[in-house]
Amino acid sequence: EGQYLFVLQGERPVCLLCYEAVSVVKEYNLRRHFDTKHGVKYAKASLQEKQQLAQELKGKLRSQQCMFTKSTAKNNAAVKARFIVAEEIAHASKSFSEGVFLKQCMLKVCEQVRPDQIQTFKNVSLSRNTIADRVTELAENLATQLAEETHSYTAFSLAVDESTDNTDTVQLSIFVRGVKSDLSVTEELLDVAAMHGTTTGQDIFDAVEKSISKNEKWACRSKVLKRFFELREEIALFMQSKGKPLSELSEPKWLCDFAVLCDITKHLAQLNQKLQGRKQVITQMSDTITAFQRKLDLWICQVKQDNLAHFPVCQSMSASFPGIFSCAQLATKLSRLKTEFDRRFSDFRAQLSGFAIFANPFTTDVCTAPQHLQMELIELQSDSGLRAKFQDAAIQDFYRLLPPGLMPQLQLHAARVLSMFGSTYLCEQMFSIMNLNKNKHISPQDLKPDIDTLVTGNGVRHLVRKHTGKHLKKLN
Repeated sequence: EGQYLFVLQGERPVCLLCYEAVSVVKEYNLRRHFDTKHGVKYAKASLQEKQQLAQELKGKLRSQQCMFTKSTAKNNAAVKARFIVAEEIAHASKSFSEGVFLKQCMLKVCEQVRPDQIQTFKNVSLSRNTIADRVTELAENLATQLAEETHSYTAFSLAVDESTDNTDTVQLSIFVRGVKSDLSVTEELLDVAAMHGTTTGQDIFDAVEKSISKNEKWACRSKVLKRFFELREEIALFMQSKGKPLSELSEPKWLCDFAVLCDITKHLAQLNQKLQGRKQVITQMSDTITAFQRKLDLWICQVKQDNLAHFPVCQSMSASFPGIFSCAQLATKLSRLKTEFDRRFSDFRAQLSGFAIFANPFTTDVCTAPQHLQMELIELQSDSGLRAKFQDAAIQDFYRLLPPGLMPQLQLHAARVLSMFGSTYLCEQMFSIMNLNKNKHISPQDLKPDIDTLVTGNGVRHLVRKHTGKHLKKLN
């Protein structure tokens, strides 16, 4: 402080004179900044004078930080007011420009009731663009909440209807009625889709399918296929009544192929569900893939013997069309699937020995382990205390329990395994959230926007722009 007029803000040194931050706490960096930026003015100052100046500047910095905190609270209140007014305007289906009229009314009231607070009310921006931006953020927040809530549904149904708006555009509304595990029921607007052009049954189906695909986690493709198969006769009659018969639904060969699709998709969906989720350890995912590959071997063997025990839809088709359904063709498709799995997961095979050491360090064969791990594996396998901890702890937590510095190679090996991404789940989740957040039509009925969270983000951004400018950007 006294030598170069720097103080620590968190873990970064900040100059008391210009509020610029230095990335590394080293005397050379501090001296270089002081000599370059402030040497001309303060080079002749004594150490005592600089120490006194540092105390004065620290007091000034504290008062600025206090003012910043108070300003943050005031600004947050103004930002929250904007969101509240925007929500009321949206609920009342009023024009976004109504915000200007409302502000005029509030200022008139404030002049009579609290004239000393008139400036506070003037700081609440309610322009048309501001209201439009706040309504968009409210809608995005609700869309995110809806996406999270639908994941907890144990059962749901959809209500779909169409209507023409005042611009002669057909709008398709899609509502979802979901039941949670505690049997509580919620009804929410899932989407409003504009129907440009024709509005045939196929068009409506495509629009619904597109909306559901944006929330595809409570809507499983395999279940949809199976349900379609179960209702194939009813669907055929319905399409016949509309004068649009589907000849495929009465064609045995097509139905047999569809049965194969239903059963295989069901097995793949179950595998996919096991592989989803955050923070999965790659060794566990590898075990899941290995188990599925072994299942494929079993199914191929059984199907070749005309055993369809694990393919119920195919089993029903085989009974209905014994001369048409071909177990040999199903076995061929399963063999191709196995070959594709072997090719796509060939990287796993190259890592299996390393995975085995990570997942089962107490039972792995030391003689076949890499030489740089052998000594530490012997020490580990001979430690009864660590063996007990291994039985109680989750695999991703166990290696943190090793004595610091005593088994560095094993810990490094564990770190490399734990660092591996097993899937692109996070990427897909991000894209899903992006697509949901871009939908400006969602307006759930029971969910309420989390205004406090929105206020925090907006308030901080506003104050950064207003009070700190380039200096705070450098601090960041």
